[in-house]
Amino acid sequence: MDVEDYFKSYEDLEVHKLMLTDGPRNAAYHEAIFNNKADIEGKIVLDVGAGMGILSIFCAQAGAKKVYAVEASGTYRVAIDVVKENQMENVIQVVHKRMEDVTVEDIPEKVDVIVSEWMGFYLLHEGMLDTVILARDRFLKPQGLIFPEAAAIYVTPCSVPSVYQYWENVQGVRMESFSRLLREQAYKKPITETIAASCLLAEPEVLTWIDLREVTHDNLDEINFRHVAVSNKIGAYEGICLWFTCTFPCPKGSNNFEPVTLSTEPDEPITHWKQTLIVLPNSMKVEVGHPICYDLVMKRSTESSRRYALELTMLDPEEVEHPEFCSCFMTKCILVNAMLEKYERGEGDGAE
Repeated sequence: MDVEDYFKSYEDLEVHKLMLTDGPRNAAYHEAIFNNKADIEGKIVLDVGAGMGILSIFCAQAGAKKVYAVEASGTYRVAIDVVKENQMENVIQVVHKRMEDVTVEDIPEKVDVIVSEWMGFYLLHEGMLDTVILARDRFLKPQGLIFPEAAAIYVTPCSVPSVYQYWENVQGVRMESFSRLLREQAYKKPITETIAASCLLAEPEVLTWIDLREVTHDNLDEINFRHVAVSNKIGAYEGICLWFTCTFPCPKGSNNFEPVTLSTEPDEPITHWKQTLIVLPNSMKVEVGHPICYDLVMKRSTESSRRYALELTMLDPEEVEHPEFCSCFMTKCILVNAMLEKYERGEGDGAE
């Protein structure tokens, strides 16, 4: 997807409808912005990728002195109308440019706050975080706020009934041949769908954590992750599930607020991001304590900086170093845990 195609895709009103009808998304931004009302009131705000302008309006309602709503797609015209409809034209200025092309003539001052809904599927799809980083480096004051200020990607093995079990009986017809083709396709190209929390086979692990105040473009080029998951139930290991969370700033100097978190976890309310699944070609039965080992690489595409390739490599549990206190049922981990527990009780060699 080239730059022009990317921005053209956001001229489809259905895309904006999908986002604007995402209740958890809207509620998280609204709550976070109004929790920080004292730090937004009278301040300068930059909305990166403003879309229809809802986040800009939240900031104006919270008392922002000025909001620069930067939107590169043709929907900026609708944003102008929405701003007028809400009588915010004296506060919100819609800037129709790519953030990369914005100059000091467009935004002639440093900003106190950056707000942006930049997240794509599995967090990094679409590569819009790079644009937020650019805006941060060029326009944000040293102690400025970023909404959200941190994000994390989570990963865990799972079952995938929509690609496996469903096709065993479609109104009395077995369709394993079709299911096999679906699995082959989904292994090469991850799918996005809602998965039940009951399909997760192990405790999730953080694949990567991103601090938006510090992250650089280079940090996002490639992310490598090796995981030794331990199944906590009997089930069918059929894929890897990814989701993300975003955390917003707490009001400065206040201990009365918990950070607002927007979560796309399977047991949280459904969002338009759903979850991302890398589906395995074949199902594998697992027992409680079964070690599931794999490498997962997220690598920016050489063809488009807005896309990532997700590469999954299954590993042999016998050949992979397990973490300390691994709870899997392999003999070596049981023995190591027994020794560690013995030393913790002071029963090891030389203990008094």
